[in-house]
Amino acid sequence: MQLKVTNSPFTEEQAELFNRLLPTLSPAQIQWLNGYLAFYSAGASSAAGSETSVAIEAVSAVQEAPPAAVVEAPKDATILFGSQTGNSQRLAGKLAEKLKGQGVEVTLSSMNQFKTNNLKKAGHVFILVSTHGEGDPPDNALTFYEFLHGKRAPRLEETKFSVLSLGDTSYEFFCKTGQDFDKRLEELGAQRIVDRADCDVDFDETASAWIASVASALNTSAGAATAAVPAATSSASVSTQGESEYSRVNPFKAEVLENLNLNGRGSDRETRHLELSLEGSGLTYEPGDCVGIYPQNDPALVERIIEELKWNPDEQVAAGKSGETASLRNALEHHYEITVLTKPLLEKAVAYSGNDKLAELVKPDNKEQLKTYINSRDLLDLLRDYAPWTIAPKDIANLLRKLPPRLYSIASSYSAHPEEVHLTIRKVQYDAHGRERNGVCSVQASERLEQGDKLSIFIQQNPNFKPPVNPDTPVIMIGPGTGVAPFRAFLEEREELGVTGKSWLFYGDRHFVTDFLYQTDWQRMLKDGVLTNLDVAFSRDTKEKVYVQHRMLEKAKELYQWLEEGAHVYVCGDEKHMAHDVHKALLTVIEQQGSKNSEAAAAYLAGLQEQGRYQRDVY
Repeated sequence: MQLKVTNSPFTEEQAELFNRLLPTLSPAQIQWLNGYLAFYSAGASSAAGSETSVAIEAVSAVQEAPPAAVVEAPKDATILFGSQTGNSQRLAGKLAEKLKGQGVEVTLSSMNQFKTNNLKKAGHVFILVSTHGEGDPPDNALTFYEFLHGKRAPRLEETKFSVLSLGDTSYEFFCKTGQDFDKRLEELGAQRIVDRADCDVDFDETASAWIASVASALNTSAGAATAAVPAATSSASVSTQGESEYSRVNPFKAEVLENLNLNGRGSDRETRHLELSLEGSGLTYEPGDCVGIYPQNDPALVERIIEELKWNPDEQVAAGKSGETASLRNALEHHYEITVLTKPLLEKAVAYSGNDKLAELVKPDNKEQLKTYINSRDLLDLLRDYAPWTIAPKDIANLLRKLPPRLYSIASSYSAHPEEVHLTIRKVQYDAHGRERNGVCSVQASERLEQGDKLSIFIQQNPNFKPPVNPDTPVIMIGPGTGVAPFRAFLEEREELGVTGKSWLFYGDRHFVTDFLYQTDWQRMLKDGVLTNLDVAFSRDTKEKVYVQHRMLEKAKELYQWLEEGAHVYVCGDEKHMAHDVHKALLTVIEQQGSKNSEAAAAYLAGLQEQGRYQRDVY
């Protein structure tokens, strides 16, 4: 086809230039020219006639310019996260930054903030989600989860996707939420671009590998040249932890400044108040954040395991980061989990056991028997119950998972305690299967941790549990037992900032005299007006047990008035019982005081959750 003045906007001279040049171009050169013109014209902002000069310049430059990569329209990626403690959100932020660096246009959003009518328009969808409770979605994933599994979910034949799922293999429904998303997206016709990755509590390596695979898959499909693609933008951001060099993978050695028992004499509970120094770390935090502690396994339990297998405690084995070694004793104390049994652990242990009963136990038909066995048992039980063993010290790296950190809600305001962080840790100790069982971190804190000792810690931000931005917004805080820890941080921060908005704390425990944690703090704050209302419930001080949800129902009228005034509700503590009971109490308050039926009350509470006015830090 000849270019003529009559069928183009070019002059006769320009048309002649094109007609001489175009037949000599290879397909690769034509493709390059297309990209060159698209990029050049996109950035041009000169006066009228610039398109003509660009075209002539491009034609003149074709035979002089070196080969270059093809410039394509930027790829898109919609990254959706569902997170209870912030891990999925932090990883979503890492994926977003990785893809933006490749010129991908990124939309980053929590699931409850994502407009579902945009889902069908998304070319690539990446889901990062944890599993909460008994296989349930996190709070900020619930509405999107229900939408995707409902009748209104669109067909997604033009969409590519992948899922990163976070969980804990010690729970029965390991990574179930992510698996559900993965299955449902496939059912809706979406094409899997990278296989789903299921992460255990030690998720960093698996998550990093998945992020790299996604980036590679998108980069491959996008072509080689992204240099000319404009910088991508994001609809949401995930903040990173300041300028500190210390993190989950590089913890800080924090000195113990104080270790106090908060319970009074005669209590059947022991709750430690820890004060740790952050001096020199560069670490900071906000109310609602958590501290992760890498604890030490009980040295006595480690010795019993070594004796059971007649191992040499000084033998060097793999430990810590790739390539590092430590003595067997050190590795079992600091690097590997020995107090929790999981199905994957028992399945791997079969190869080292001479007892056929272990192979029988892990068969699919024996699911309930396996669940019963692993409950409240540890590695020493396994070694004793299914001997003889052929396992050698060098095999522990293949058999045991890494010792995971324990997360604790921060009980202090950084503004009130610069370069310090305070924690509230309740001792876990009980008898099961003929032996005393100890919580790894809580018993270390209560029995083996002295002033001057050091703990390996990191700060974990929790963007899903934050005080309202507006200081005048009323806050309702429900935190029995150690669940009150973050509310000490909330109120200390309000005290430091001079916040005058209303605040209401519901607190509960067993006995008023011995178990009223931080009682003097609450009394001072009430006196100074930092705390407006305080309602307490001590379940063992009355004939009929009274809990925080009962106090809420007693104050239903005022509680509903606060909600109508825009109050934010925060719940922290036990997920299995307390959080469910509090949720039911809130529904009852809304239904009765708001004259709503059960469906309308549920919708009202769901609306609070979507608006960020109902936040939970439950475990």
